[in-house]
Amino acid sequence: MADLLVRLYALPDAAVARARASAAGIDVRRANPWERSPVVDWVAAAFSRAWADECATAFAHVPPRCFVAVRGGALAGFACHDVTRRNFFGPMGVDPAARGAGAGAALALAALTAMRDAGYAYAIVGGAGPAAFYAHVAGATPIDGSTPGIYDFTLLRAP
Repeated sequence: MADLLVRLYALPDAAVARARASAAGIDVRRANPWERSPVVDWVAAAFSRAWADECATAFAHVPPRCFVAVRGGALAGFACHDVTRRNFFGPMGVDPAARGAGAGAALALAALTAMRDAGYAYAIVGGAGPAAFYAHVAGATPIDGSTPGIYDFTLLRAP
């Protein structure tokens, strides 16, 4: 999967995406430091240990570089930034039951807006699976020659 480039100075208004998610009962906000364990555990159970490790890195910063989607007091999604490498967005995941309600767009735009507010002009979505989603939500475009990018795991093999 190719990396994608997002022009942060041309992002859509995150408030519109948050309002859509809110209308579906989903609150998107920055995670709090004391939420590290439940968020990281949920990411590991719902997605992968590798994503959980990256998510844990987000909580090593103040404020955390992780946004969460919460519906009815339960996690419905997460999005991190600047954890795998500086200027990289992700990982991000949304519970299948919350997909289509705007949580993904709200999470992506919240994290990308935080990156813009930190001074970046562009963001990289590393190894993006749903490229069409990022193109639609944030105007992301593929970066030629970026496969496999930094996510080449050939050097890390279990004994």
